[in-house]
Order: sequence, then C-alpha cells, then structure tokens
Amino acid sequence: MNEKGAGPVVVRVPVEPVEAAMEADALDAALHSTLAVRGPLFGVAAQGAGDGRRWRVAVEVTHGCPQQARDSLNSLLWFRAKDEAEDRAERRALLAAVARLESERVDEFTVLGTRYRVVRAEEYAGMDANGDIETPRPTDPEPLTPDWGPGTHGPRIDADLVLDPDAPLSPVQASERLTLRSLVYTGTRFPDSVLGDSVRAVESHPDVLLMPAAFQVVERSGTRSWRPASALHTSAHDARVTLYFSLMWFRPRLRGLISQEAAGDVDARTAVPEDAAAAAELTAFAGAAERLRAGRLNQVEVPGIALRIVRARRLLRWGPDGPEGPRPSDTNTQDPEVIHPRLDEDGIVHYEESAREEAS
Repeated sequence: MNEKGAGPVVVRVPVEPVEAAMEADALDAALHSTLAVRGPLFGVAAQGAGDGRRWRVAVEVTHGCPQQARDSLNSLLWFRAKDEAEDRAERRALLAAVARLESERVDEFTVLGTRYRVVRAEEYAGMDANGDIETPRPTDPEPLTPDWGPGTHGPRIDADLVLDPDAPLSPVQASERLTLRSLVYTGTRFPDSVLGDSVRAVESHPDVLLMPAAFQVVERSGTRSWRPASALHTSAHDARVTLYFSLMWFRPRLRGLISQEAAGDVDARTAVPEDAAAAAELTAFAGAAERLRAGRLNQVEVPGIALRIVRARRLLRWGPDGPEGPRPSDTNTQDPEVIHPRLDEDGIVHYEESAREEAS
C-alpha cells in the first residue's frame, strides 16, 4: 500500500480464449470512446470481522441520493429483525439500528459485529464522437435461450457482490483504474462545494474500484441528449425485457392508446384502437418490440423517440479505510422517516398502531 492508502494493482494476462476476447473488446472500447460522467449513485456496503479489506454490497449501488440508500438499509435490518433474529437481544440490537435510521442521516454504524457504510459510486459510460452512449459489447454475457416472459429477470444488480480492492485485474482494467484515479468534476455547471469535495476525494480516497458493468434503457427525442428510461440491470437481456414490456404495455397506456382500466393482457398487438392515428402508433410500438425481440437489438425507434440499451459503468473511490461515503455536497431528496410498523423485541408487528396514526 502506498503512502496515500492505494493498494497494489495485481495484473493478470488473459489466457482463456473468452477472456482474451473480452479484453480485446474492452481495449477497442477504450480506444474509440471518451468517458461521460453521469453523477453519483449510492448504496450500502457491509464488512464483517473476517473480511480483511473486502466489503460486500448489502444495498445495491443504484440509488440517486444517500437517504434512499439509508431507507433501503432500514428495511433490510427491519426485516432481518422480524424474520431472522434468533433471540430478543439480537432483535433489540437490530431495532436500535432501525431507530437511528428513522431519525438520523447516519452513514456508518456497526450492529451485531457487522459494519455498515453508505457508499458513493460514480456512474459513467463510454461515448463516441457523435455523442452516442456505448451499447453492450459482443462479449457481454447473453442467455443461450432468452426468456421474454413478463417479470423475467436474472439476479438483482449487485447481488452477492464482493468489493475486493486487491482482486487481480486484466491489463485494460488496470489501465482504466489507473486513469480514473485522477477523475474530478470540472466546469462552471458545478457549485464550488461540489468541485471542492471532488478534489478532496482524490486525496482522501486515491484508489478506485471498478464495479461490474450494468445495462440500462435510455431514450432520446429529436436533438435532445440521451436520458435514462429504466433502472440499471445486471444483463443486456434484462434491459431488453424491460424495454419490450415498456413498448408493448407501459408506453401505449402512458400515451392513452390503451385504457388504464384495460386488462393486463391487453398490449400494443391486441388493443382495439379508437381511430387510425392510434392504430398507427400501436402498430409502431408493437413492431419495434418485435424487432427488438427477434434480433436481440440494442436500439429501436418509434415515432419521435429513439430507445437504446446502453452499457453503464460505476466506480467506487477507495481509501485506507475502504469505500468512500457520501460527500458533504451530496444532496438528499427526502428526510429520514419511519418506514415500517413498530416491531417489538418479541418479534410482534403492531400494525394497529400504524393504522391509528394514519387515521389521526
């Protein structure tokens, strides 16, 4: 470890054909794109007594503000107290942590020997000379037999993810990690407090850890910039399933082409349009959805809108004590609050108290 706390980088040369192909894809992307930083995402990492420098993701690093991550941790610990606690003492410790999260913006604490920390990641993506965001790479995992059923998804993003700053890297990963160590915000659109915190983070957390790629639907209308149109997904196929459902079911309802009261199995193919214009739009939505599904496409268009599956990347800044937490300039969109009914130390949920509070 150097004087600033950044650990040594262990580089391994790919020897397997698939691994070598993935490295070639990564190198090609690095040579033909620039990086665009979207902004911070937040989650929660946990560290046990025997984890060494490793942390594991307890709450997915996908939330838009620190308080959303705290609220998710609140729920995680509440359900653990309700369903998993083995005795009163264990449940009491978990409920004490929940009580803090209901009233404080606490970013780190230890409960039952596990250290929890709200962590901050930077989301970024590759962009080409035309401003188009990188799509999935040929070597990104795809299911051999894709399942397009409604609600079909693979593992939740960041499920069972271990954050290990000492894990071996490929040459391209090592190069990217080294390059991104100096990443800071620049430009007049950022407040001085954000710029200052960004510079200080390079000193306090000089290393970076690259998280697995994620996939997302983005949309663009006219000459506007791409904007997010879905949550992050573990695989490109999961993002396509989300887009397929959106084109067939959600967007037609949002545009009033299908009544909100229509049965759940009514979609862009089976809806009865009110007029010729509605029929044309429904045909466009259904056609785009079927092209997406048949060709495993990464981009489709409907009148006025382009929809693309993109490859999102995230990095965690890392210091001597592990991953970076929220910065003073990071904003919260909500306050801490009571999320669940009162749970007592015997594991009894007092729903009636919540009902009385809502009625009063």
